[in-house]
Amino acid sequence: MGKTSKDKRDIYYRLAKEEGWRARSAFKLLQIDEKFNILKDVTRAVDLCAAPGSWSQVLSKRLYENRTDEKNVKIIAVDLQAMAPLAGVTQLQGDITKLSTAYAIIDHFGGSEQKAELVICDGAPDVTGLHDIDEYIQSQLLLAALSITTHILMPGGVFVAKIFRGKDTSLLYSQLRIFFEKVSIAKPASSRNSSIEAFVVCQNYHCPKGYVPQMINSMTDDIQDLLNATESVVNREIIPFVVCGDLRGFDSDMSYSLNLNEDEKYTYHEVIQKPISPAYNEILEKLKNCSIKHSAITVQHKSNDKI
Repeated sequence: MGKTSKDKRDIYYRLAKEEGWRARSAFKLLQIDEKFNILKDVTRAVDLCAAPGSWSQVLSKRLYENRTDEKNVKIIAVDLQAMAPLAGVTQLQGDITKLSTAYAIIDHFGGSEQKAELVICDGAPDVTGLHDIDEYIQSQLLLAALSITTHILMPGGVFVAKIFRGKDTSLLYSQLRIFFEKVSIAKPASSRNSSIEAFVVCQNYHCPKGYVPQMINSMTDDIQDLLNATESVVNREIIPFVVCGDLRGFDSDMSYSLNLNEDEKYTYHEVIQKPISPAYNEILEKLKNCSIKHSAITVQHKSNDKI
């Protein structure tokens, strides 16, 4: 496999490098914005599970462009992993399931009167290939993102998050409808047709009467309250499913010639931002001196008895 093989096989991976994006996922947010116009007039935005930072890049480019009041723009990128700096983006290394993280975001915006207008989350677990498990873990991540969003999103705000479509999609949709006036499921053209990935686009946030935001995995302490609240909508509404097209007409599942334009010679580009401290770095160092084909590798981790 040569350096150019993935460029030919994945057009959006190639375009991301050519256009300066950290990851191909930048096109997903751009295509969602083309359809729903979620970035218009936004000055305060939060990117949850942000690393490596492609969605934060999109926020930085779109929220600052053509503005005379740049000092009013505030973008916060939150992730457990360290992330390379981005111009105009404040990074917060923290856990989205912790109340302290929500307070830190609100403090950065200037208090409870200046909450986020937009919260986005492209986070996903390391998939196992077992669809039921992957869908469940992703749904829990989405609910964790929603929990912190109820703390940091202003009324009328927008929430966008990744979802794995499966048998529980209707329930998740019904739960989201409790908090948002309009919920759509979007499939960007840069998201492969073969993938169960899609994105919920939740518009016009309104906190339900009597609901107190709290950092929990489910949205209420009493599961019966949740069932009662969703009974009127679950499986009784048609879920809006929107395909977000690409003006250039590229298909994420196709392979393209390296020379898209006959007049231009193909030039290979390195990735924009390599991982700062990848989890696999230690094993890569070991592989420099031996082969896992012919010998075993033992990786010893430092223990901390004072935890």
